[in-house]
Amino acid sequence: MTAAEPRICVHGLGYVGLPTAAVLANSGYEVVGFDVDPEHRQNLKSREFTFEEPDLERFVDRALDDGLTIAADPEPAEFHLICVPTPYDRNLDRTDLSFVQTAVETVAKILRSGDTVVLSSTVPPGTTDGLLRDVIEREGLSATEDILLGYSPETVLPGNTLAELRENDRLVGTAADQPPDRIVALYDSFISGDIRITNATTAEFVKLIQNACRDVNIAFANEVAKLAHEFEIDSRESIALANEHPRVDILHPGPGVGGHCIPIDPLFLKHGNDVPMLIEVARTVNDGMVGFVTELLEAALDRVAGSTVAILGLAYKGGVADTRESPAFTLVDTLETAEVGDIQLSDPYVMPDMVDREVLSLEESLEGADAAVIVTDHPEYGALDPAMFAERMVGRVIIDTRAMLDEERWDTAGFDVYKV
Repeated sequence: MTAAEPRICVHGLGYVGLPTAAVLANSGYEVVGFDVDPEHRQNLKSREFTFEEPDLERFVDRALDDGLTIAADPEPAEFHLICVPTPYDRNLDRTDLSFVQTAVETVAKILRSGDTVVLSSTVPPGTTDGLLRDVIEREGLSATEDILLGYSPETVLPGNTLAELRENDRLVGTAADQPPDRIVALYDSFISGDIRITNATTAEFVKLIQNACRDVNIAFANEVAKLAHEFEIDSRESIALANEHPRVDILHPGPGVGGHCIPIDPLFLKHGNDVPMLIEVARTVNDGMVGFVTELLEAALDRVAGSTVAILGLAYKGGVADTRESPAFTLVDTLETAEVGDIQLSDPYVMPDMVDREVLSLEESLEGADAAVIVTDHPEYGALDPAMFAERMVGRVIIDTRAMLDEERWDTAGFDVYKV
């Protein structure tokens, strides 16, 4: 890229915004990164990184040297990419769009004719062509004639964010059926995947139904697991045999669903409507798996109250340190309500300063435990040594919610292993 290439301002330097800004800067663009959190901005300027993501520190480091500036305020640019959080307000049962509202109000004040605004945050359908368009036009610019307004969702997986930002297919939708050429040219300059074109509302809807589909499919697997326990058969064997059919692909059951996307995004489809949805049932099933794991533990132990339980895995998925919406913490709360005596937590990726609870080493978490619950499918857990567990635990109960263990080996070592 040359100095003649467009300047880009990225609003929000979180899990998506920071990697996006870094990828663009490392592709040769002049990039201004803005975040409302002054401490976060200062940390980035000082090259102190709080994200646990492979290669991200090195990539951002290089970007700060080459073309990324961390700014105290948003600055004029030919492109404004909005990557701010959109939490779900469970009290109001609707999406909290306050961060998007603030970001677009700030952008609207510095927009110039010919600029392009792209929203990447996960939002309810109609947000780009509704909220964003209204705010921009209140400032005097037409969102159909003066600027290009679009939506392009991220579809990255924590632990592989940088690769997926550059390699995944990209969906681009524009407001009011505007030509998407400028947005397509920007993404085409740094991604190797295909770019698919639609309108903004469809693009918003597609992002939500992708994650809702995964949530519903996981819920079916979890229902299968619960039914298998009723019939006293192995759910994993049953699913594997069912999947031999060429048109059947049942997923793996587990202790629940974590991360920001799958447990949250499907709820955005409820925003502003009262249509009864299978999606809500799936959410109930998946959120209820922590209760099912607790029932397994209660059935395995003579006495849950006063027992010591080791929780292995705090991240929501294996191989990463991301604890957002992790079922591990819901399980801890549930066990505390059941008056479990001591809950000892460990995770090979989650460091003690990342969460509000004490995180021990694996060995420490097993000391004096009556039972251990494997919550996260970290690859390290597939090679756990039953002899080491036997040396430290006083009980011999393992709840393996991810089917990580060789059941025969652990049975030979004297352990009772219960799988989901």
